Amino acid sequence: VQLQASGGGLVQAGDSLRLSCRVSAHPFSRYAVGWFRQAPGKEREFVSVIGRTSESTYYGDSVQGRFTISRDNAKNTVYLQMNSLKPEDTALYYCAARQGTAFTYIRYYNYWGQGTLVTVSS
Repeated sequence: VQLQASGGGLVQAGDSLRLSCRVSAHPFSRYAVGWFRQAPGKEREFVSVIGRTSESTYYGDSVQGRFTISRDNAKNTVYLQMNSLKPEDTALYYCAARQGTAFTYIRYYNYWGQGTLVTVSS
């Protein structure tokens, strides 16, 4: 299973970005996919996760109400729509996948992408 994250960039506070995570897995509908981020000098943290058929979604407290996760199983892709971005959202964003139930804990994810950098200037 391989994951390719894209869509990061440099934006200003208040702007929006949409990250994409393309997953080479078949059938893709067996996999829950999550987004995690790691800021410089900090530990990797949970951002959001979506269940295999979008039956469940979860968000970290710091992004609840601003970020929306979605998936298109026909395209093997998960999206993270990020609105009202803040400087504290600056981080390397990773997508990760696991077969089965969506969990918010990093240790449950077997497959990881390379990360895409999001930088939010004030």
